[in-house]
Amino acid sequence: MEFSLFQQKEKPQIEAALVRHLSKEKEFEGTLYQAMHYSLTAGGKRIRPLLLLATIQTLGGELEQGYEAAVALEFIHTYSLIHDDLPAMDNDDLRRGKPTNHVVYGEDLAILAGDGLLTQAFELLAESPVSDKKKIELVLALAKAAGPNGMVAGQVADMEGEGSSLSLTALKAVHEKKTGELLTFAVYAGSVIANAPIEIESFLLQYSTHFGLAFQILDDILDVTGNVDELGKNTGMDAQLNKSTYPALLTLAGAKEALEYEIKAAKKSLAEIEAVFLKKGKSIDTQLLSDMVDLLAVR
Repeated sequence: MEFSLFQQKEKPQIEAALVRHLSKEKEFEGTLYQAMHYSLTAGGKRIRPLLLLATIQTLGGELEQGYEAAVALEFIHTYSLIHDDLPAMDNDDLRRGKPTNHVVYGEDLAILAGDGLLTQAFELLAESPVSDKKKIELVLALAKAAGPNGMVAGQVADMEGEGSSLSLTALKAVHEKKTGELLTFAVYAGSVIANAPIEIESFLLQYSTHFGLAFQILDDILDVTGNVDELGKNTGMDAQLNKSTYPALLTLAGAKEALEYEIKAAKKSLAEIEAVFLKKGKSIDTQLLSDMVDLLAVR
């Protein structure tokens, strides 16, 4: 199945599920709800939930079992954006073409809106229509991916790296935590829900790791070459904050080469998965996941 068709079908489902799960409690209203709803529905490509669902589809699982996990993941991602934009962090006033949450609702409510999305994500996972064993696996994996050994650790390392020149190895480690962990969770969660065979677990991890690095490298490139109208956020922010980036360390041309390497490596992992299935006398169509990697090149 081509990703364009999958996206056309599933993205509206994701958008509807985001609002449905946010507003499921009738007594939940007022400014906190408005602030959470504002950032959650501000737009975006929904790469993370689509990647989770695409993994389920690729592995022959039931998509209906994955929507709660997909929504929970997007709740976590949105909370991280709200907090990342705060004056104490990146101090940004534009996100997805709209004023950032704290610009509209104030710092105090923006912090609490992020807190609300973070905690509600785990409520959703606990209510997902999968076995109790899988729920525990998903809750544990998301907590690790988003917490002090995952995304939060990456955010701290990114913040502490401002004003200093990180080595390429150190920069890669920052990106693997800050950006890569949630993308890795998307693939892992999809594999858990779809009962992926143990023989392909390492290749799925490799795929998601390369995908995550490619995603961040492209973000670094677009911060240099993109514009506000196309990206929906301010550009040149990395330079203003004196952050180490792939273009800064490798030049723009070198960053583009690094991006191409990660894309090819991700596709190689998919080829390994196909080979495992072939040895078992089975077949698997990895086009969806391959198309998502290609999407990075034109994002």
